Amino acid sequence: MKRHILILVENLSVPFDRRVWQESRALVDGGHQVTVICPQGSATDTAPEETIDGVRILRYPLRAATGGPAGYLREYGLALWHTTRLALRVRRHERIDAVHACNPPDLLFLVGLLLKLLGAKAFVFDHHDLVPELFESRFGGRNWLYRATRAVERVTFATADGVISTNESYRSVAIERGKMSPDAVRVVRSAPDLDRFVMRTPDSALAQGKKHLVAYLGVMGPQDGVDYAIRALKYLRAEIGRDDVHAIFMGAGDALDEMIALTADLGLDDMVEFTGRVPDEYVQTCLSTADVCLSPDPLNPLNNLSTMNKVVEYMAMGRPLVSFDLVEARVSAGDAAVYVPANDEAAFAEALNELLDNPERRAEMGTLGRSRVESQLSWATSQHNLLEFYEDLFTRTS
Repeated sequence: MKRHILILVENLSVPFDRRVWQESRALVDGGHQVTVICPQGSATDTAPEETIDGVRILRYPLRAATGGPAGYLREYGLALWHTTRLALRVRRHERIDAVHACNPPDLLFLVGLLLKLLGAKAFVFDHHDLVPELFESRFGGRNWLYRATRAVERVTFATADGVISTNESYRSVAIERGKMSPDAVRVVRSAPDLDRFVMRTPDSALAQGKKHLVAYLGVMGPQDGVDYAIRALKYLRAEIGRDDVHAIFMGAGDALDEMIALTADLGLDDMVEFTGRVPDEYVQTCLSTADVCLSPDPLNPLNNLSTMNKVVEYMAMGRPLVSFDLVEARVSAGDAAVYVPANDEAAFAEALNELLDNPERRAEMGTLGRSRVESQLSWATSQHNLLEFYEDLFTRTS
């Protein structure tokens, strides 16, 4: 039976949000009707409404938070209002069978409750981030904000008929902290589509005349550790004496301008390049050219238990990587990464230096990573788990 699933996401626009886009297309391919409500992007995903590959997308204007907690309250409040408005518009014209809410924030349960009162059968919590740990990591400690986010997280879990977790650590949080039944929680990992991450002919020009290229791909927020990577590159040049490396950082985020300024302050403008968001073709070529990839997420309560998309994407491209020693980084990367003590920039630089000098080890690690993705961590496995989750959900809630 064809079901209508309404997906709510506030953190990124769609289809730019790769996980949400992959889920949406998988559900359509599985025979369901899918509507997505999300914010508009700044350069792409700007149309208020469009249908792509069978997925109907409704977008609203939203400016990302800046500054402290007050900025997040404004952002989340406005997003909640627009999401509710558009959800009611959808409900006026057609039945909604399930509300699929992606966090952050952990406030979309309010829309789920409202639509359940209007006839929706189920509310699904797609657990992308540990929001209490996110705010703890960003704003320093378990203060009133941490306690408030823990409270709304508890209500979200209590409201949910089913939970989709991005990894086993998040599944444990749902069961232990959220008091969810294990049967109602399914792991659907964020995973690369191997049709998108394909090897291309390396382009040596990307290295700007240097012998080696290293690369970073991903968001650049305060908790993503790009500053650790930049300081490690400074150590690589100033302390180790290596001047044959060019570094490309692909992506954007609220810390991008700060990272560009840090690069200038450290005198690395001739070594470090920021591209902003780039097309898939550039990503593929850059990662195909890179000798080593960077995963500098520092140890904090959020990062230790979170799966970093970039880790699996590097592996999908057959690239070795350097990472701080985090629980979920080890689960994802296995032997495809070199792990160094948490937040130790000098150790990060030393590991990078050793890999650059060992092409045989780099090749072996890259092969192991690609094989691991193909056999265990690709989107095909996640898609299967997602469709099974919904089949079970609708059986339980019918």
